[in-house]
Amino acid sequence: MKLFSNHLYIVSTPIGNLDDITLRALEVLKNSDIIVCADTRRSIKLLSHYIIRKKLISYHKFNEKRQLLNIIKYFNEGKILSIISDAGTPLLSDPGRLLLNHCLKNEIKVVPIPGVSSITAASSVSGFKDQFLFYGFLPKTINELEKVLSSLSNNKFTQLFFIPSKKINFYLSSFKKYFSGRKIIIAKEITKIHEEFYREDIDKIKMMNSSFKGELTVIISNQDSNTKKIDEEKIVNKAKKYLKRYSLKDTVDLILETEIVNRKKVYNLCLKTKNEKN
Repeated sequence: MKLFSNHLYIVSTPIGNLDDITLRALEVLKNSDIIVCADTRRSIKLLSHYIIRKKLISYHKFNEKRQLLNIIKYFNEGKILSIISDAGTPLLSDPGRLLLNHCLKNEIKVVPIPGVSSITAASSVSGFKDQFLFYGFLPKTINELEKVLSSLSNNKFTQLFFIPSKKINFYLSSFKKYFSGRKIIIAKEITKIHEEFYREDIDKIKMMNSSFKGELTVIISNQDSNTKKIDEEKIVNKAKKYLKRYSLKDTVDLILETEIVNRKKVYNLCLKTKNEKN
């Protein structure tokens, strides 16, 4: 396989099981002069397994801008460069977009070397509809998280997230609030010895006691239109009852005490019910 110096090769690597690497990926890595990677310590384990010894450049979110100049220098010297992530397909919730856009602007051809991705691996065993939205990592603060989930809860498609294992219960609490009526899959250590897929209704799932490692791939099922209709009817019936005695705000608060749903949705339904009464 012939490689070219004015190309950037985006190489997918295994997400756990080292045997999942493709023959083409190995060929590209063996023939690269420079391999750009997030964590050199993790990348060395993979490369050593396949007896590949190349110059590695650490490239992550904290040095992305600074390292860009060094990488450009290697392109100008006619070096063959490839980029890998710690696991899976580069640039998906990983640094590298700055470098890629520089290449596109400067007529450096970008070549994908496809392979493993936890996104497709988890989706393929989910049983959910394959029209999905991939979000990646969610916000870490509750205020920002609720803004995002409030918007995403209106999307009827299957939704996929990356979650730090230590924060799973933090996110589960919000999923229960905004995705009531849907199903959830929590995929851990995909392709590894302790690979597991936890499947449950979001309304029934309990907080996790197990100690997970690394990142989790979480999939929320597509929205069931029938479930949505039943929930709305239930809320409207409660609104009619409460609005006879309470203000709009108090009615919304009372409904939210027993219903784990989006506040904005409840407010809009209550407002509509109130206006119809008048």
